Amino acid sequence: MFEPAQLRSFLAVAETLSFTKAAERLGLAQPTVSQHVRKLEAAAKRVLVSRDTRDVRLTDNGDAMAGFARNILAAHDSASRYFSGSAMRGRLRFGTADDLAITGLPRILREFRQIYPQINLELTVGQSDQLYRKLNAGQLDLVFVKWVAGAKDGTVVQHDSFSWVGLEQTTLDPASPVPLIAYPSPSLSRKLAIDALESHGRTWRITCTTRQISGVLAAVRAGIGVAVMPSSLVPEDLKIITRRFDLPAVGDVDFTLIRNPLANAEVIDALTQSIVGRTINRQA
Repeated sequence: MFEPAQLRSFLAVAETLSFTKAAERLGLAQPTVSQHVRKLEAAAKRVLVSRDTRDVRLTDNGDAMAGFARNILAAHDSASRYFSGSAMRGRLRFGTADDLAITGLPRILREFRQIYPQINLELTVGQSDQLYRKLNAGQLDLVFVKWVAGAKDGTVVQHDSFSWVGLEQTTLDPASPVPLIAYPSPSLSRKLAIDALESHGRTWRITCTTRQISGVLAAVRAGIGVAVMPSSLVPEDLKIITRRFDLPAVGDVDFTLIRNPLANAEVIDALTQSIVGRTINRQA
């Protein structure tokens, strides 16, 4: 038997890699979180967390326990809501920017569906501007989009900066136009990239236009050009090349949740709470 309180403390440590941050997230004292993890390790008869004076990391058994813990807690919470009569019902039309959809977001949505099985979650993936228009037209209830930092009201989940991205072997001739891989207009990253280049007197040319992040990554990997994307979403096989070629800074970006004020507030709050506080990075 694994105690839910111990599992929650362990998961908070696993997701933050910090006992201090885990305690702050859960509203507990740090010694309590440490005690929960020790008791869970005793119950599992395995070391789950490796600690030293510099960092905290999960062991292989800790990685396995994190997966089990999410499933156990999801089932526990779902059962509690069902039998308490508080299980939420309804429809939630959720839209997310396509590059945010290739992060850990799908796992968060899967956990949300396990906890709230009676909520009909409808997912729309697209570009931020397109999703925002759908929200204002009443076609979506909640969107998770990218905006210039501070540009829109909403709940900021994560602050990031845009970077220029290319292959390790990418070469750029300072006297030639920058080969740019971009989304069709209107696109935040496209506009900021072009504005940054022109403000610094750099010429540019579009070498690939694609509507999906998979197309952007494929074009960069093929060596067709360079792209602009949030720094935290850069895959391991690509490199941030901003400083290498003295490319201009593009700017900061907020990953933001924006809600439809006419939609079911209780359901929106539930998904918002599931996303806020989680680190949105590229998939491993």
